[in-house]
Amino acid sequence: MIKSGENNFLEPYELRRKREDVEFVYGQFLTILGYDWEHDCNMKDTPKRVTKMFIQEITEGSYCEEPRITTFDNNSQYSGLVFEGNISVRSLCSHHMMPFIGKCHIAYIPSLKGQIIGLSKLNRIVDWFAKRPQLQENLTTQIHDYLVKKLKKCKGVAIMIEADHLCVHIRGVKDDSTMMTTKLSGVFLSNKDRSRDEFYNYINRLKK
Repeated sequence: MIKSGENNFLEPYELRRKREDVEFVYGQFLTILGYDWEHDCNMKDTPKRVTKMFIQEITEGSYCEEPRITTFDNNSQYSGLVFEGNISVRSLCSHHMMPFIGKCHIAYIPSLKGQIIGLSKLNRIVDWFAKRPQLQENLTTQIHDYLVKKLKKCKGVAIMIEADHLCVHIRGVKDDSTMMTTKLSGVFLSNKDRSRDEFYNYINRLKK
């Protein structure tokens, strides 16, 4: 058993067994709701489709292996800010199991004797953590803490996620609002050399 936001790698045979169990139970769920799904041409394969969607797509990060993350020694002695913005976030809120969709912005400043990370690996990290049911606050912290661990001797990491939550859009208050969360450490937290200001300026430039 795993909690929201956690990962428990499963072998292919374990995933097949889980898919069979979920498909059976979801069929029962539809029956209890009153749907004659077994005799409805539009719903006959719905348990199978929903099961595949959850296990192999939108919550894949709960079961798949950690992505291979390549880091390099900072041989060029780069001391500036590294930024990647508008990384897609497609996740699932653990409160109502409804999607939240948005963008993640990441920045870090390597130390002269530290590590830098392959650019596309930032996208893979976000995707791996996002594909689990959890809260946006937790997702923001997970990405931040993972990068701090991978980027040895890093001077600071900054994460911002801005996302629209369908649980707000189509239920409850039914409002088209956007949630923003941040996690800052090191020079971004102290704003040394105005690093935090530079991070937010980069984000603002993306929106122009």
